Order: sequence, then C-alpha cells, then structure tokens
Amino acid sequence: METIDKLPISKVKRASKLIQTGAKVGTNYLKYYGNKLIYSEVEAKTKLDEANASDIYNSLKNLKGSPLKVAQMLSMDKSILPKAYVDQFSLAQFAVPPLSSPLVTKTFTRYFGQSPQELFDHFDPNATNAATIGQVHKAQKDGKTLAIKIQYPGVADSISSDLALVKPIAMRMFNIKGQDSDKYFREVEQKLIDETDYTNEIRQSVEVAKACRHIPNLKFPNYYPEYSTKQIIAMDWMTGQHLSEFGKENINQELANQVGQTLWDFYMYQIHSLKKVHADPHPGNFLVDPTGALVALDFGCMKEIPNDFYIPYFELTEPEIMQNKVLFMDKLVQLEIIRHDDTEEEKAFFGEMFHDLLQLFTRPLTQDTFDFSDQHFFNEIANLGEQFAKNTTLRKMNGNRGSKHFIYVNRTFFGLYNLMHEIGAKSVTIQNVAFT
Repeated sequence: METIDKLPISKVKRASKLIQTGAKVGTNYLKYYGNKLIYSEVEAKTKLDEANASDIYNSLKNLKGSPLKVAQMLSMDKSILPKAYVDQFSLAQFAVPPLSSPLVTKTFTRYFGQSPQELFDHFDPNATNAATIGQVHKAQKDGKTLAIKIQYPGVADSISSDLALVKPIAMRMFNIKGQDSDKYFREVEQKLIDETDYTNEIRQSVEVAKACRHIPNLKFPNYYPEYSTKQIIAMDWMTGQHLSEFGKENINQELANQVGQTLWDFYMYQIHSLKKVHADPHPGNFLVDPTGALVALDFGCMKEIPNDFYIPYFELTEPEIMQNKVLFMDKLVQLEIIRHDDTEEEKAFFGEMFHDLLQLFTRPLTQDTFDFSDQHFFNEIANLGEQFAKNTTLRKMNGNRGSKHFIYVNRTFFGLYNLMHEIGAKSVTIQNVAFT
C-alpha cells in the first residue's frame, strides 16, 4: 500500500486541499451534463457519483482526521448515500494509506520523548492497520505482543477548522438550515475532540471492559498506560478476523448466531444499563478470535445517553404509544422532532413521516427474536431513505429535526444493524441480557 511522508497540518494547506477537491467535483459536473447527451440519465448520474466519490475520498484519505471520519460515519448508513459513495467511504474503515516509517518514528518520538525502537524490544515500523485518526503497529515488550496505536500529527488541532470547511457541504446534503444547526455540529466536534484524547480512551476502555465482563463470549484487550500518552495507546495484540471478513468467509450458522448474539447483548447492556454506548460500530473495531469470541476494540467514541432522551426514545418502541396519536406526538415534541413553532401542516407532515420511519427502524426492538440476515428488512430501509431523498416537500422544509443526541444514538443503531447483517446473524434474542 502507498504510504504518506507528509501530512498537511496547517489550516491553509488543509483548506487548499479541500478547495482543490471542490474544483474536481465541479469539473465532474460539467462532464455529467455532457454525458447526459450520450447516456441515459441513470448511467450519467452513476458516472457522476463514481467520479465524485473517488475524487472526494482520494482527497480525504490524505488529509485524515475529521473530514475522513465524517465520510466513514456516512458510509455506515447505506440508505443515505448512493452506492458509489458508500463503497469509497467504507474504505476509511480499513484501507487508509498509512504514514511512512520515517514519519512514524518522528511522530512517536515527538509524542513520547524517545523512539519506538528505544522503548520496545521490537517495533514494526510498517502499520498493520491505518484508520481515520491513527494507525496501529505491532511491538514486543518483555515477552508480550502489543498493539501500538499512534495518532496522526495535527488531527487534534485541526478538528474545528476542518469541520468549518465541511459544514456548508453537510448542510446542503442534509437540508440543515438556520442557527439551530450549530448544536449538531458542536456535538460532532466534541465527539471528535474526545476521540483524539487517547488518555480518555484508555479510561473509557477499562471502564467498559470491567462493566461488561459478565457477557458471554466477549473479550477486551489489556491496556498499558506506562507506554501510552494522549496520542499513543499501548494494548494487547488481539488476533482474529475483522467482522466484515468473518461475515464473508464464515459458513457456520451457529457461530454466526453466537457472534451476533454477543454483539447485540454488548450493545443493549451498554445502552440500557450503563446509559452510555460505544458509538463507533464499524467492522474495524471488532474481531472474532480463533475461539469464536467477539473482541471489542477502540472506545474513543463513547456517547452518554441522558434520561430525558433515553425515556421518550425507547417509549417509541411501545405499540400503545405508536398507536396513540396524542401520546406519539407528545414523544416527538420531547425529542425535538416536532417544534413549537411548526405549522399544523408541518406537524402533520413530520408526524406521518416519523411514524413510518420509526415503525420500520424499531422493528427489531419490538420482536422476541429477529433475523438480521433478512435482506428484505434492509431493502425496506433503503427504499424509505430513497423516498425521503426524493420528497420535494421535505426539501422545502427546515431539516433541523430532532435532539442532538440522535446523531450518535441513531449512528449506533444503523451501524449495529449493518454489522448484524454482515455477520448473517439469525434468531437473535432481543431481550437476552438483564438490563438493570
């Protein structure tokens, strides 16, 4: 894989890179208008999506940090973006070009005060995995095999300025308008800042591992603060397949069900008992080890769920509330989906829209068991997303809907559903863990 010898760190250089990408996208649109004269509308639009997705991803993978993280987040919800974008942005989970060996040594030495070759008995300067915020190296120390995660230089300092550049694009993409939009971007910004504090990640990792150790078939690495800093994490080297690889290669349905049940129980226990959740459920953060156990990694992005959001959110899984229009609309007000300044037309429109959405989205939560391998369920989600994307009435209305807590809680559920689907888990018991 190609490596990177230098990262653009300054605001000017990062902004210049994004502006260059915008120019390429503009050129792609000119080609699109020409292609419409030659190809069908569908073929021309597909070529446009493929060209834009490739150019945007190729730019972001060399910037790393916040813009690439946002692309990764979008790729987890396959109903939002065209397939070309999902395919490209999904590469942010595994296939990001790593830093070159000399830059790794320079970065590590700056963070720790001595080189990795001096600190460890053996250190592999070639990354085994490179992601959005950091990359992982294999090391040996006192007979132990360790995974050393090193943060990319400059990503923590550039979060605010990067998001300011990405914000106008995101606002157009999701029809977000007005001053109220700031609360959503502040939520994303704070979570990204949290993810760059590796000392905080170690603390969260230890807390979650201790709280969830009773869940069967679930494992966590040990962490080593003495070899860690705010930008470096040292942990046990865990062997196994990433979930996406496991889902493609596994032919044992019983094992798929076991792994899926463990993953489901892990998330439901966090949400309902801890009232906080690992809000970054992509395949790169989980392994299936040779014994069939699920290994959970990377707790940089933890979302606390306050009661004033938790209670109405999960009350919307109860049939008696979904079937009672007054109670249903009251929950939408509590969750800031229906606003006090909405017209009667807006209340009726968004009430019907979210009723349809929630009936589908919460379906797994209302069953005794659920088959996450069922492609029909995911097709329904994709079709509903496509309907919303094409809805001209929705595009005319203010898209600022819902509490800021929806961003990471919904991201968690969309990501979890997709992971369960990739595993091919069937007959998953929904209420399998005592939540109190």
